[in-house]
Amino acid sequence: MKFIIRLIINTILFIAVANFFQNSFYVSNAKVALIAAFVLAIINATIKPIIKFISWPINVLTLGLFSIVVNGFMLEITSFVVGNNFYFSSFGMAMLVSIIISLCNVVVSDV
Repeated sequence: MKFIIRLIINTILFIAVANFFQNSFYVSNAKVALIAAFVLAIINATIKPIIKFISWPINVLTLGLFSIVVNGFMLEITSFVVGNNFYFSSFGMAMLVSIIISLCNVVVSDV
């Protein structure tokens, strides 16, 4: 049940952030946002632990700030998998969206 709630929250966040950054982040519709949230969940469960393990030394040197880059990379992979209906104008935008989504998830998870 928690997984489904997290998918719905990420779907809503994708739509909201895409509407806020209309020229930099594009989501064509709610169905694509739901698919992207599901793909991101799968990528975060499979690929992200491997990348975090490999990037552990640089993450320690940057006091954890490199995690933002890893999260942006996960969103870029999601964009590649989902296709033209879900994309970012730049990697910096993917990192900004990852920060916003992470902060919103922290707030919602605490409630």
